[in-house]
Amino acid sequence: MNDTLHHHSAGPPTAPALLLGPSLGTSTALWDAVAPELSSAFRTVRWDLPGHGQSPVDLIGPGATVAGLGALVLDLADRLGLDRFHYAGVSLGGAVGLWLAAHHPERVDRLAVVCSSAHFGRPEPWRERASRVRESGMSAVVEGAPGRWFTPGFLDGEDGRLGHTLVDDLRHTDPQAYAACCDALAACDLRPDLPSVTAPTLVVAGREDPATPPAHAREIADAVPGARLTELAHTSHLAPAEQPDAVLAALRDHLGAPGPGRGMTVRRAVLGDAHVDRAQERTTRLTAGFQDFIARYAWGEIWTDPTLSRRDRSLVTLTALVAHNHLDELALHVRAAVRNGLSPEEIGAVLLQSGVYVGVPAANAALAVAQRVLAEDGPETR
Repeated sequence: MNDTLHHHSAGPPTAPALLLGPSLGTSTALWDAVAPELSSAFRTVRWDLPGHGQSPVDLIGPGATVAGLGALVLDLADRLGLDRFHYAGVSLGGAVGLWLAAHHPERVDRLAVVCSSAHFGRPEPWRERASRVRESGMSAVVEGAPGRWFTPGFLDGEDGRLGHTLVDDLRHTDPQAYAACCDALAACDLRPDLPSVTAPTLVVAGREDPATPPAHAREIADAVPGARLTELAHTSHLAPAEQPDAVLAALRDHLGAPGPGRGMTVRRAVLGDAHVDRAQERTTRLTAGFQDFIARYAWGEIWTDPTLSRRDRSLVTLTALVAHNHLDELALHVRAAVRNGLSPEEIGAVLLQSGVYVGVPAANAALAVAQRVLAEDGPETR
């Protein structure tokens, strides 16, 4: 039997650890748009609440408390060998972070509390919600979730895909575990503990958050010694999904993480999010320096130089890769060339000209790679 919280780790194993806590009804996916970038500087550990995502249901029961959830997180940290860690959490996950920082200050280096509260209002509404879910299942809360979680229109926009994933996570959450987490929220009152928090603390609020309004964040920031408050405009309850860039910037600044600057933006635009996310997920102690180097130098200085267009840079890059027979990298940059506006015919012409100057065998191998890549990516690029 699995007796610990499900978690997802990424980043260099020896880098400073950063635990990322979820909101009620969500999963590790809540941090999908933020965690990959943080993984270049931290060993990120995202965890699921009991009965949420892939965490076991039997880790929680009626009458659960935030302290009990905090104990599960400490057990996870112990199993991973994390004596100290940074912590950032949303809503219920943020309350868990406050409890950890107040009751186990020796474990928490820096704390970020996102769209959360030290006291989630009167207990009766939470107990009523728990009762409805126990009786009727998750359908009792799924329909109203988008209105609590996101600003109007977010799910219909280009960035709404993650929002739909999170709503689907809620639909598949175990009702009994969800209800038990409601019990924990009903009983939560961390206000007396706030003055004892010694970890440097950042409090983030969404100005349009109906679940934990900015007044809740201000209460935390006023009571925790030295805490800083950031309010995000046009943001509701699940800020890491709705405003990932703003949350990422705030966390980088608070945690002291180096920022990749414009280079990472260009790298994603040219190579695509999927490739960059995979590279960040695979970052190790050995490769972390190289990932930082290419983000800052190759992408932050060379590819951002306006002297040549991205299209021109793709032409040069394809030729150089053919000349040195870097076929794996060539496949990546054939896709990038299409993204930068080159047609398959123009890519073929570049590879043909390369054959004249660097050799027919090299061009022949390159054409085979390009043919495979363009065929895999669909008829619109063939």
